[in-house]
Formats: sequence, C-alpha cells, structure tokens
Amino acid sequence: MTRILMVCLGNICRSPLAHGILQSKVSAEHYYVDSAGTAAYHIGNAPDRRSIAVAKHNGLDISAQSARQFKTSDFDAFDYIYAMDESNYSDIISLVRHTGDIEKVNLFLETNPSIQNKNVPDPYYGNEGGFEYVFDLITETCDLLVKKLGK
Repeated sequence: MTRILMVCLGNICRSPLAHGILQSKVSAEHYYVDSAGTAAYHIGNAPDRRSIAVAKHNGLDISAQSARQFKTSDFDAFDYIYAMDESNYSDIISLVRHTGDIEKVNLFLETNPSIQNKNVPDPYYGNEGGFEYVFDLITETCDLLVKKLGK
C-alpha cells in the first residue's frame, strides 16, 4: 500500500482539502492518504468550516478529519510527504534524520508544471473565494498526481 501525507501549517485548510480530494481519486485498497500540520495550533480540531463547505459543495465530506501535528515518525509511516508551501517544506526538512527522509518530501505544486508559484496560498485569513480557488488548484494537481502515481 502506498501511503501519502499532505502537510500545511495548521492542518485545517489546505492539507485537509488535499487529503479529502486525493482520497476521493485513489483506491483505498492501494493508497492511504492522511494530512498533518507543522504547527500545533489546531490539534484535534475539525477542518475550517470554509474548507468543509467548499468540499461539501463539490461532493466531498471532510468533516470527520481531525487536525494533528507532523511528527518525525511520519517519515517512517509515509512513502510521500507533500508540503503545501515552501515554509512548511522547510519546517518538515528541518526534522529529517537522513537522506531517505528528504527523498520523501516534495512541494505539492511541483507536480503541476502549469503553476509558476509553487506555494498553495493559505486561504485562512481570506473569504470563501480563496477556499474555492485553493480547492480547484488542489483538485487539478491531485489529478496530475494520480497520473504520476499510476506510472
């Protein structure tokens, strides 16, 4: 089974969306998808209500997810770790123990060659439109990731 972890700052906006979107596009028999945050701000909380709403509007239910913090043992538990932006990528890389850990970590948007800025914008301080944009961006990139994983 291939194990994939999506990581943002608080694990309530971007990574829960990426978690839910990718999970909806792959076989649960062959892939396990989870999400985490590099910060401990929201541990145990459900995703942001706006993430839940945009997911629901698009036919996904992410309301049962619970925020957790990224931990060093995630390097052992996951085959691929996708950071939503460069800041979180750096936070993850600061915890690596050896080159095997580093090889698992990528910027999520590196999968999408049509996007110049490789940082998924954090919609937390914005309005619903930002969440819709992030949902669409993550969906497009998850489609590309599914093709990449299938090869």
